[in-house]
Amino acid sequence: MSQAQTYVADLLLYTGTDFSQTFVLEDAMSNSLKDLTGHSACSSIRRYATSSIAASFTVDFASDRTSGKLEITMANTVTSNIKPGKYFYDIVLEDASGIKTRVIEGTVLVKRAVTR
Repeated sequence: MSQAQTYVADLLLYTGTDFSQTFVLEDAMSNSLKDLTGHSACSSIRRYATSSIAASFTVDFASDRTSGKLEITMANTVTSNIKPGKYFYDIVLEDASGIKTRVIEGTVLVKRAVTR
């Protein structure tokens, strides 16, 4: 069995605003869209890997889970409470048998919104 590839995507988030980002996942073995039927997912941001969670993203799947699409979102009420700076995040999928796979990782640059 080969090691799954983790996609790297850096994000930019402004405090006090709604945030969303859509990803389309591919199956590394077949190079086709990843079927996310039966999967759940979680995602959070931290200053460092060992620090407490600064905030969590909501992870939603497309209605057609065979499309490989998932979206992470964070409401303005949550982003308002994040201090500007650099953070790290990842998205972890869990399949129906309980196997967890880290599919996306990167940095989140949080900037203070000028208009509030």
